[in-house]
Amino acid sequence: MATQIKFGTSGWRAVMAEEFTFVNVRRAVTGIARYVVSQKPQGARVLVGRDPRFLGETFVAMAADILARHGIVPLVISGPAPTPAIAYEVIRAKTDGAINFTASHNPPEYNGIKFSTPDGAPALPEVTKKIEAAIAEADQNPALAAPEGREPQPKQEDVDVRPTYLARLKEIVDLPAIQKAGLKVAFDPLWGTSRGYSDVVLRESGVEVSTVHDYRDVLFGGHAPEPDDHLLGDLRQEMRQTGAQIGIATDGDADRFGIVDADGTFLSPNYVIALLFGYLVESRGWKNGVGKSVTTTNLINALAAQLGIELHETPVGFKYLGELIKQDKIAIGGEESAGLSIRYHVPEKDGVLAGLLCCEMVAHRGKTLRQQLNDLFGKVGSFYPVRENFRLTPEVKEKFTSKLETDPREFFGRKVVEVVRKDGLKLVLDDGSWVCFRLSGTEPVVRAYAEARREGDMEKLSAAAREWIFA
Repeated sequence: MATQIKFGTSGWRAVMAEEFTFVNVRRAVTGIARYVVSQKPQGARVLVGRDPRFLGETFVAMAADILARHGIVPLVISGPAPTPAIAYEVIRAKTDGAINFTASHNPPEYNGIKFSTPDGAPALPEVTKKIEAAIAEADQNPALAAPEGREPQPKQEDVDVRPTYLARLKEIVDLPAIQKAGLKVAFDPLWGTSRGYSDVVLRESGVEVSTVHDYRDVLFGGHAPEPDDHLLGDLRQEMRQTGAQIGIATDGDADRFGIVDADGTFLSPNYVIALLFGYLVESRGWKNGVGKSVTTTNLINALAAQLGIELHETPVGFKYLGELIKQDKIAIGGEESAGLSIRYHVPEKDGVLAGLLCCEMVAHRGKTLRQQLNDLFGKVGSFYPVRENFRLTPEVKEKFTSKLETDPREFFGRKVVEVVRKDGLKLVLDDGSWVCFRLSGTEPVVRAYAEARREGDMEKLSAAAREWIFA
């Protein structure tokens, strides 16, 4: 029996040679091709890109062949390309979507497929359900899956997304201000797709930047290409050696960001989004709104209230924030898992842009990120977020799932003043602290998010969340 291919919040991902096989890749791409043809029977054009993972070139060639056999012009991107650069090219070149072979920040043994719709956004659930149905239909009736004997009709076209995307970044970011401030930057692409993007755009603008991990390694140094605190030691060392005032990093496909302050402190993505929200209002005058997932810091809520700006809180998944960007309802949208984008840009996470905007903010304000955060705390109060994952046995999961349906009136010795069910269960307490529990859709794991109003309460609140899960 064929493996069921399910597209999650960011496409389909699986372990290479287990579920991510040539056979299953053919099935997935065939489903996408059939969906595209159902939307545009003649003259469709689809971008095909990849990150630097093992066999990426082979998968791209396979996808181009399948698209051509379905009468779709494959626009093959030369070399690994950032997810946001692919999204921008979809919009700029008015293509009928993009297939991107990437497992983003997942460990090197994984690969995946992201499908972007013609608006440059990650495919919404209504689209991925149709793709999954098209895969299942072709499984049942192989004649639907462009038989091998059918010759590819349209010729493949080769495209380079780098020049146009870099030109767009130069329009968005005040690069001359970074150069004028004499800011020194250290950059870590974590062997991923932002190599030759973040550093090049800075260097071309006269900014002094030094790069680590600037070569292809399909094993990403032996760990996940995730720009998280514990994986940025080499970036910190580079900062010390070069005297850099900021360190910027991206994940494998450059849709997530990691930011290190001048003293080597890793800045939580929660704080980065909040700071950039305030900075965009200050520097651009954008007051149309702000978007955040329900699990992202309420520091953004407090700042929105102070500025009199409308707040949009969404379920987890950047596609929901992307919709708000498309509708021009928000100046910035962000998730605590290190994804953000801004007004007039792609409805997709952009880790390259996030790092460059942080450089601009430090240059303009002339203060470290920690100093800026302390200023923000002084204005709206302090917030201390933390997140943990807990693996559940089947018995505990069943009991906990029932618990999620309850409405606790007290938690952590405090009164529950609001119960939010936008995604999972979020309990807001009377001092403004909160906890949120979300069950994973793919594994027996519960994600517990907590945010205290005092630093000393962080660990206690997190411990209370853990106790509530297993009690």
